[in-house]
Amino acid sequence: MNVLDKELLKVNIEKAAQYDFDSNKVFGSAYCVIQGKDEIYKKCFGTMSVDNTEPVTENTIFRLASMTKPVTAVATLILIEKGLLSLSDKVSGFLPEFKDIHITQITQSGSIIDSGKAQNEITVCNLLTHTSGIGSEPLKEAEFTAEERRSLDATVEFYSRMGLDFEPGTKQQYSGMGAFDVLVKIIEKVTQTDYQEFLTREIFEPCGMTNTAFILTQEQWQKMIAMHNRVDGVNCIEKMIENCVFSVVPCTHYLGGAGLVSTLADYSKFAQMLLNKGKTPTKQIIREDTFRLLHTPFVSEDIMPGSERWGLGVRVIVSEDYGTLPVGAFGWSGAYGTHFWIDPINDIAAVYMKNSLFDGGAANESARNFEKAVNDAFIK
Repeated sequence: MNVLDKELLKVNIEKAAQYDFDSNKVFGSAYCVIQGKDEIYKKCFGTMSVDNTEPVTENTIFRLASMTKPVTAVATLILIEKGLLSLSDKVSGFLPEFKDIHITQITQSGSIIDSGKAQNEITVCNLLTHTSGIGSEPLKEAEFTAEERRSLDATVEFYSRMGLDFEPGTKQQYSGMGAFDVLVKIIEKVTQTDYQEFLTREIFEPCGMTNTAFILTQEQWQKMIAMHNRVDGVNCIEKMIENCVFSVVPCTHYLGGAGLVSTLADYSKFAQMLLNKGKTPTKQIIREDTFRLLHTPFVSEDIMPGSERWGLGVRVIVSEDYGTLPVGAFGWSGAYGTHFWIDPINDIAAVYMKNSLFDGGAANESARNFEKAVNDAFIK
């Protein structure tokens, strides 16, 4: 295990944070680095918006976007351990409308080209590894109506009606919402429990996460950082649709792939639990052998060449060619710039929070700069 130089880490991260401000990329941001049982670094920068001087704190609320996916993956593992699900379970066993689903393409004009019934059944594993063929085609997503976005049931019916984008298991293509919505529907069906209630009981409370949710209180809405954008090189606020956390989807629709909000304090506790192989200070959420499934690369090299492959709701580094993280590190990012990783080799959990439409997603520059800041702080 490589040990971090605390002073060098501080210098590196603060340099990365200042670069973001100098480049007009954020209103505010927050960083946390844990090594072993010790919080090596935690600091927040900037303010809640361009016209709000209230400082960002570890309890400022950020939209997680796709950093919701690892939470849903852990929820699935909990049910696998309880014997209520398995990775090999067919989706049609829970949702019969997916039994004889067809593979379809959609044209620019919105017409559907049907390529016939899928030969492979979609599995729970396919949903978690972006190999299901559900919700990967932007043109199909554009066909969503406001009514279909309003509820989980209507959304899942939409995906079953629109068909698959490819033969399950033969390809990987990122599913921002669809596959994880189907998974949440299955989770609610097998648990007979509201999904937010399930997450609160099984994950948030054991981890001590008090500000992580789909539906926010009025007080929590007031703690939400403004959405940053940059127009003509200048910071500006991007007005979000009322009562929507992600895109145009109402927060009452439990968007299992993108709908949670959280804070640096809360998500760092979730990351610490992952670093501890499923254990919190008060509870073993999932056994270590079950937890290992989370960061096992399930997608083959021929389907997903390169230095990263999908585990369950997380990417896993599989080659030293990646550069800033070692082989075996895993985590994910969000469309609005949030980012985290777990590095089992060096016993590190790292979390970064920002909300911006200008520089978000898995490859956002702020996230990569944070990875480099940590990597360059190891004592050689």
